[in-house]
Amino acid sequence: MRVDPYLYFDGRCEEALDLYCRVLGAQVMALTRFGDSAGTPVPPGCEKKVMHAHVRIGATTVLASDGQCGGKPNFQGFSLALEASDAAEAERTFASLSEGGRVQVPLMTTPFASRFGMVADRFGVLWTVTTANS
Repeated sequence: MRVDPYLYFDGRCEEALDLYCRVLGAQVMALTRFGDSAGTPVPPGCEKKVMHAHVRIGATTVLASDGQCGGKPNFQGFSLALEASDAAEAERTFASLSEGGRVQVPLMTTPFASRFGMVADRFGVLWTVTTANS
């Protein structure tokens, strides 16, 4: 058994996937729009919104959807932990995820990581960015 995160962007999924492809090198492996799936209930006006996306970020699978397309994504009680290969990658990634978002914990050196920081991106997804201690 395995567990993969499934993120509901409430109408902003494609925008989020574009950011993650650009910033994290994510790859959209599959994407189905509500209008592509005959017989499936479609929220009003959401035919072109993302019903389901399968995304790879490094070795990780993340699933995503626009959900009910209400325009107010709400992510609480978790973060996605991203381990950068080095300090430069951590700093670049953290800065990019911070654009339009909110820094929760500035990127810093800690006893357990050469870089550690927490940022909620512009969609409200909380990311914990770290690098291993060297």
